[in-house]
Parts: sequence; C-alpha cells; structure tokens
Amino acid sequence: MGFKCGIVGLPNVGKSTLFNALTQTANAEASNYPFCTIEPNIGEVGVPDSRLIKLGDISKSANVIPTRLNFVDIAGLVEGASKGEGLGNKFLSNIRETEAIAHVVRCFENENITHVNNKIDPISDIQTIETELLLADIQNLENRKAGLERKIKSNDEISKLTYKLIEGIIELLNEGKTARDMLIDDKNKKIYQELNLLTSKPMFYICNVEENDASSGNKYSEKVQKYAEEINCKSITISASTEAELSVLSDEEKVEYLKSIGLQETGLNKVIKTGYEILNLVTYFTSGPKETRAWTIRKDTQAPKAAAVIHTDFEKGFIRAETISFDDFIKNNGENGAKEAGKMRLEGKDYIVQDGDVMHFRFNN
Repeated sequence: MGFKCGIVGLPNVGKSTLFNALTQTANAEASNYPFCTIEPNIGEVGVPDSRLIKLGDISKSANVIPTRLNFVDIAGLVEGASKGEGLGNKFLSNIRETEAIAHVVRCFENENITHVNNKIDPISDIQTIETELLLADIQNLENRKAGLERKIKSNDEISKLTYKLIEGIIELLNEGKTARDMLIDDKNKKIYQELNLLTSKPMFYICNVEENDASSGNKYSEKVQKYAEEINCKSITISASTEAELSVLSDEEKVEYLKSIGLQETGLNKVIKTGYEILNLVTYFTSGPKETRAWTIRKDTQAPKAAAVIHTDFEKGFIRAETISFDDFIKNNGENGAKEAGKMRLEGKDYIVQDGDVMHFRFNN
C-alpha cells in the first residue's frame, strides 16, 4: 500500500475532473455546481515505477504488482464548513481518514465555470480552506479538553500530558499557525499522532491551470508557488483538463501528447512524487519467478518492520534479510548473478531498508 491522499478545495476548482483523470475512472461526476460530490469518491491507482518492470523482466515474473495509492475526492468546502456550512462537517471528517492532503487551487480563468466567490484569487481561496481546517481543529481540541478535565482530577498522568499538549496546540492555532508547526518531543509524539488533527497532515498545493500553462505555469500559479515557499510547503502545476485527455490514451500516445505540449511527465507522477516526498516514503521490492512486487514503507524503517508490510509473521520470526540493491540486481542480471558477484548482503534486525532494495526475508514460523 502506498498512501491515502485526500483531494480538497473550493467548489469548481477542478477537483473531480482531476480525480477522474488521476484514477482513470468516471466515479466522480464533474459538474458546474457546488456540492456535486455528495459522498467521498475513492479511487485506487498503481504507482508507476519503471524499476518494477525491469526487475520483472529479469526475474521472468508471472506477475508484476505495483504498490497502490488511494485518492479520496472530498466535496468542495466553503467558508463556514467548520460550523457545518454546505456539507462541511461530513467532509471534514473524511479528510481525517487520509494521510496527506492535496489542495487543488483554481489558477485558470473560464467564464463558463463559475467561481464560488466570483473572482480568481488563489491565495484567498487557499486561506479560506485552511481557515476552516484550523477552526475545525480548534473546535475538536476544545471538546477534547472538556472531556479530559474529569480525568485530570483523578491524577491520570496521560490525561495531564494530553491536556497540556492540547492547550499548547490551541494557543498555536489561535495565532493562525497549523498543528504542523508544533515542535513535538518524544514524550508527546504518540499523543500528538492520536489527536489526528487536520492541520497536522502534510499538505501540498496543486495549481490547476489551462493546458497552455501546464508546462510553465501562469501568474496565478506563481503566486501559489511563492506562498507555498513562505510556509515551507510544496506546490505543483497540473492541468486537470490535460490529465483527462491523457487518461484515455495508450502509453505510447501519452508520451507523444506530453511531448507536443512540452511536458516531461504526467500529473499523476507529479502527485505521487510529491506525496512520497512529504510523507518520507520509500519503496523496496521482492522479485522472483512467481511475482515482482513493490512495497511502500517510511524512510528509516528497520528490516523487521519493513517485512511486516508483507506479513506480520515476517516481523515476529525475523532472522535476516537477503538484500541486493536495485542497481546491482540489474547489472548482474538478477539474484543468482548478484550472489556470484558478491553483491548480496545478509542484513540483520538493525538494518535500515533503502529505497530500491530487492529483498528476501528469512524468518521462523
């Protein structure tokens, strides 16, 4: 499994069009009306990785299985969503279930597609959404505080720690900052994660532009890029309409179409790369005649924890990991060639799995 990415934004910014294109489905009906998406649509895509194909070819694998990424298309939020305006509370709860947030921002002019605020102002749009997420977090934390007060009176130490942390986060949020800006020590790390705040989730911006601006951006996307840099955030530029065109083409046709409009890669690739970067994710592989498969883990994951992604028994009975780097696997034409060249390593429990490692786990049943 890769990660679950929530797609948010104001109504009519191109979220559903982008969702359809990225997942190559028609589950989310793109419509020129606010709240056209009543339930969060979930689409799953295989993560493109050229290394996977190369490994599968060398191992003559019967199946090649990529890691998966879930997109959740969440209906357009509006000002007052944190107080239940529009369909706010329902959609805010859907965002909580995601690991990262892709905030789609309208950076195009089109008289035929209405803007909920009747003007194209991407920074104002961003601030509208982020204010609602911030207000929702404050409300959530205030409710938690009230529930903790009785436990504190009974000298519950965890409740005291939680209460103090919540007070600190509320103070930060009231200054207009996000929970991501909070410095968390090891003592509070688990409590902080369990709070599952909206503004604690990694976020990046997707500037939705017309096709002519997809390669170089425009004055609106430049504003978003500058804003993102100021708050240490990522920003990418995509044309949702172009992605919709690409979604129905063959691989060869996609390459030609991308070249014709000056693009090096699809929007899906941009989204995945950015998501992996902000979530600190890496990929390792298993490869053999039966299957070649990609597995997604956090950076700095030790071998037993990485093995648990395949099956929990692998972690419990972990003995060692037979490990070959991707480059050595390719250069030596597979596992046997890498062994003969002395490029297979036996790694123990403390080994930090690296991006591109090709691994075989030995474990006790």
